Amino acid sequence: MSQRRKVATSPKPDSSDSSGVGRKHSICMVSDFFYPNMGGVESHIYQLSQCLIEKGHKVVVVTHAYGRRKGVRYLTHGLKVYYLPLQVMYNQSTATTCFHSLPLLRCVFVRERITVVHAHSSFSAMAHDALFHAKTMGLNTVFTDHSLFGFADLSSVLTNKLLTVSLCDTNHIVCVSYTSKENTVLRGTLQPEIVSVIPNAVDPTDFTPDPSQRQKDRITIVVVSRLVYRKGIDLLGGIIPDLCLKHPDLHFLIGGEGPKRIVLEEVREKYQLHDRVRLLGALEHKDVRGVLVQGHIFLNTSLTEAFCMAIVEGASCGLQVVSTRVGGIPEVLPEDLITLCEPTVRSLCAGLEAVIAKERSGSVPAPASIHARVKNLYTWRNVAERTEKVYDRVAAEEVLPLDRRLRRLRSHCGPVAGSIFAFVAVLDFLFLLLLQWLAPCELMDAAVDASGPRGLWRQDACFKKAAKKTDEQT
Repeated sequence: MSQRRKVATSPKPDSSDSSGVGRKHSICMVSDFFYPNMGGVESHIYQLSQCLIEKGHKVVVVTHAYGRRKGVRYLTHGLKVYYLPLQVMYNQSTATTCFHSLPLLRCVFVRERITVVHAHSSFSAMAHDALFHAKTMGLNTVFTDHSLFGFADLSSVLTNKLLTVSLCDTNHIVCVSYTSKENTVLRGTLQPEIVSVIPNAVDPTDFTPDPSQRQKDRITIVVVSRLVYRKGIDLLGGIIPDLCLKHPDLHFLIGGEGPKRIVLEEVREKYQLHDRVRLLGALEHKDVRGVLVQGHIFLNTSLTEAFCMAIVEGASCGLQVVSTRVGGIPEVLPEDLITLCEPTVRSLCAGLEAVIAKERSGSVPAPASIHARVKNLYTWRNVAERTEKVYDRVAAEEVLPLDRRLRRLRSHCGPVAGSIFAFVAVLDFLFLLLLQWLAPCELMDAAVDASGPRGLWRQDACFKKAAKKTDEQT
């Protein structure tokens, strides 16, 4: 019988400093939103994971199964992804009972010797589940909020209460803008000291300008967005006929898919704009740059946005950016690189006409000069470096034991919701004890590391590099 590799319930990281600084962490990114689904959260998790692996940390990603994509997959540089067989309920978010995911997540956390659980997105039920179970298992937790919420409608009230429960004993929270931080602190009734602002980023090598792709006999406005209500597609539907009537050489290039596509199709049909409004449908990430470089102006009509990566991508490709002044968007680009408008058809039309006039007069900066400025504003390596400091801080903090956690839930979440979730936390702890009795951690095989200090990908790369050097010498 082969000897088993033993693992502990809460394994110690590869440490060099008791304060947490200099440690190589074992990180589990958890969210319902990951590739092959496309979006800002998915790109954030992937790019951040790659940069953390580059810095020597071990990173695994946990998400739900997408169609036939189930089990364990490996991505670039040994990024291991667990596609768990959990039922999707709505909009790619899984159904949750808070208990059905514990056996699967416990297996991943224990076998991968996870030390930090990093959950992403308020919309992800799996992220909230992972935070809840990780605290029960005594693991440090971090949460990144990518969205803004209101306070008045029923869905926001329920989501905010769930967020309060999830974050009241989470070690640290990350937001992508200062507006998002203020929103999250108010929604979750949090201490501002445990909330950090780390923006999103763009890989500048993926979004380079190419003015030769532009049509010289026209001005093209590019929109790349999900075609949903909160992205302001109804505003876009009002802008198109107004501007096309005033400017015969104006064309719209629209990439994206969603339930609001019908609005744009109706506008195109009603005003006979088939030759001037192109709907490209859903775009893969690799095709976005090819669409952006065809345009002169990038338009964003979002009604709410914590941090809009699309406008950074547009500016990186050398386009003039026109956007609504909502959420964290005013923080993203310098004032001379973006024209901000109120979220109304009249204001957006006025802003676009001002930029169109500059395009006609040739008074806009060269695409290459815009790219040169934007490429240094947001980089994933900088994001990873700042996130690493959060992990170092969290590693030195205490995870609340069950009795103090129950008191925190009752005092922080109110007498009703606090008591309910305190009871759920007790049940979660008892279920964990049952699983520990049925399948003790000490008898569970440790998974093979694909990334991190003992990662096979790193060892294989070093071996190949050494072999190549030897061959060159001989």
